[in-house]
Amino acid sequence: MPGYSTSTLTQAKRLRRDLTDAERLLWKALRSGQLGLKFRRQQPIGPFIADFVCPERRLILEVDGGQHAESSSDVARTAWLNERGYIVLRFWNHDIQTNLQGTLEAISAALKTPHPPTAARRAPPSPSRGEGIMDGAFRV
Repeated sequence: MPGYSTSTLTQAKRLRRDLTDAERLLWKALRSGQLGLKFRRQQPIGPFIADFVCPERRLILEVDGGQHAESSSDVARTAWLNERGYIVLRFWNHDIQTNLQGTLEAISAALKTPHPPTAARRAPPSPSRGEGIMDGAFRV
């Protein structure tokens, strides 16, 4: 598969096989489009592997254990993904295991929230090249 290193793909396959209990529970509720949209699990995105991703809505779900509390690497990873047009939702293992319905409601709400197309999140067009000008105002 182009764009991913062999080690990233190997790691993703291992993670798919070795889901945590919380990931397994959430996957059972997400798979086969049960929320109306398709999700992939342990999906490589750039140098990272997202726990679950809905490509159509560019929504990433991360299932975190205690090792992720106050993680600066998670903050940097989320920023990197946001810069590329992804929305990242994080859920604690405990929350999924004790309140799966609430977790699914939060995911459903995020799926229903309009997500701007990738082009709309880029920097505004350059007025010096005559792009984005409409009746003397910048197009938003």
